[in-house]
Amino acid sequence: MKILVLNGPNLNLLGEREPNIYGDETMQSINDEMLELGRGMGYEVEYFQNNAEGRLIDRLQEARLDCAGVIFNAGAYTHYSYALRDAIASIKIPVIEVHMSNVDNREDFRKISVISPVCCGSISGFGKYSYYLAFYALNNILGEGK
Repeated sequence: MKILVLNGPNLNLLGEREPNIYGDETMQSINDEMLELGRGMGYEVEYFQNNAEGRLIDRLQEARLDCAGVIFNAGAYTHYSYALRDAIASIKIPVIEVHMSNVDNREDFRKISVISPVCCGSISGFGKYSYYLAFYALNNILGEGK
């Protein structure tokens, strides 16, 4: 079974972007560690990052055909993209929302997620470990898989 790790705008700049908030690890180093975690659980892991809302929607729609579930950091789109919300609601596979920072400890606009109501759950505030926790949650949802 394949798990899609989907990342939205500006996450390609991890390691450079606001290291006081997001840390100094790159998205590639996080992806490499998640690949090992996923393999250990028996999953194939695919990564996709894009800054464009439409491309994220396209990949979510494709995921319904080739993935068992999605771990999704929508970045700033989390707070206002009803199009992404509708794309998640349209697919029949579990999607877990993740954020590296604690969105409830940040600006007021970050405290609202329009995608949360259509996701299986949300994990935030644990840095790169938010992704790892999402893997464990998704594995549980999928029935400890495979």
